[in-house]
Amino acid sequence: MNVAKELSGRAKAMLRAVAAGRAQLTGGREPDLYVDGLPCCDQMVTHDLVHAGLLRARRAVGLDERTDAVLTEEGRAAIA
Repeated sequence: MNVAKELSGRAKAMLRAVAAGRAQLTGGREPDLYVDGLPCCDQMVTHDLVHAGLLRARRAVGLDERTDAVLTEEGRAAIA
């Protein structure tokens, strides 16, 4: 399966923001993504990207906390 071909333009833009160090994730099983300090407009895509293993939180945090979002190897490959 080629993940990059299945991603929307919005999903790829979200991954590029993570790659640029501009994104944070909240804690929990369904984390929220913040880009440049603002909540991302499509949390369902965020959840899909996390569950697909394309991005993750740098460290474990509580539900009301944030930490840097980082790409996995698969996430980097999806936007290469």
